Amino acid sequence: MQKLAIEGGTPLRGDVCISGAKNAALPMMCASLLTSDVLKLNNMPNLHDISTMRKLLEQIGVTISVQGDEMLLHGANVNKLEAPYDLVKTMRASILVLGPLVARFGEARVSLPGGCAIGSRPVDIHIRGLQAMGATVYIEHGYIHAQAKRLTGARILFDIVSVTSTENLMMAAVLADGVTILENAAREPEILDLAQCLNAMGAKIEGAGSHTITITGVERLHGTTHHIIPDRIESGTFLVAAAATGGNIVLHNTRTDILDAVSEKLTEAGAQIRSSHDTMHLHMPERPRSVNVRTAPYPAFPTDMQAQFMALNAIADNSAMIIETIFENRFMHVQELRRLGAKIDVEGNTAMIRGVDRLEGATVMATDLRASACLVIAGLVAQGKTTIERIYHLDRGYEHIETKLSQLGANITRTQ
Repeated sequence: MQKLAIEGGTPLRGDVCISGAKNAALPMMCASLLTSDVLKLNNMPNLHDISTMRKLLEQIGVTISVQGDEMLLHGANVNKLEAPYDLVKTMRASILVLGPLVARFGEARVSLPGGCAIGSRPVDIHIRGLQAMGATVYIEHGYIHAQAKRLTGARILFDIVSVTSTENLMMAAVLADGVTILENAAREPEILDLAQCLNAMGAKIEGAGSHTITITGVERLHGTTHHIIPDRIESGTFLVAAAATGGNIVLHNTRTDILDAVSEKLTEAGAQIRSSHDTMHLHMPERPRSVNVRTAPYPAFPTDMQAQFMALNAIADNSAMIIETIFENRFMHVQELRRLGAKIDVEGNTAMIRGVDRLEGATVMATDLRASACLVIAGLVAQGKTTIERIYHLDRGYEHIETKLSQLGANITRTQ
């Protein structure tokens, strides 16, 4: 099993290029199931989750080829309307094949999903949405089985804001008969990017990026070429890593307009940030100041950046509070940060972090994707050697992170 070894204490300096957004790429790959034409996606990140989704789609019958950061998906020969447990268990995003399969082929059998153990993400929202659109849905032997001769438009009100449910039902609705209205929909930039891709394929979607999305169903979709947006969480992770180490870095191929919540907190921590449309320059001239964080759906502070800011607060001046409102089990990195010398107390969904002058290297274990990034940041600032085990979590969402950090001057190596 692979590990990361980090010798901390070196400020990050230099330029780094941000990859395409994993959370936009995955649903767009599933959108290839909605047409028999070729879908070309540019700025595709090279990640384990992307490889898992590719295996799943190829097993269903999609023909996929990759050259550099360009992926071509051809869904003309889809012949298996099932997503099996052995692939779905490792990635919750696999449920995103459900809506497209039912919409185009009238049936799907999808295993109940797995993924990071950061909390329950129930599938009942997906099921109720498909039922509202006329599908017959039942769960048997650990699988969701949905059938519909043709989905029909419906008004769907989400009990809670859910990104994957919004994406799944939006894709299902593009081929439905009539108009579908999604209320209390998620507003993440990745959803807007998916909607723009679907519209380029011939869909009629209005309101994506707001709480109300209106989809007018069409008879068929066609192929298109789409450029995936930059990964805002990777951008945020590198910005926090630079701030924590007292660094000076420039991000390229990023999007400043979707990083407002993160940028504001980094500025509050003392970072100096200059931005243009697709570049960001961060300089941290002093020890970071502690910042309070409360996670909430976009455009508020993202839950996927909570762990990284906990690492920053661990070595910041003064104390801070982090409140996690999205997932109930997303503080598993706390005990690993404590092994490095962090002073953190947790009660329910609230963590109180008292900044210390320094962390000390130790062996720690990654528990989920963003916790892995948190431990990398902590290792970059810790004195001595930090070894991070179970980094397969990290490879799910960060493209060659040790290579990019090495380019910024970090002493980091991947070992077996």
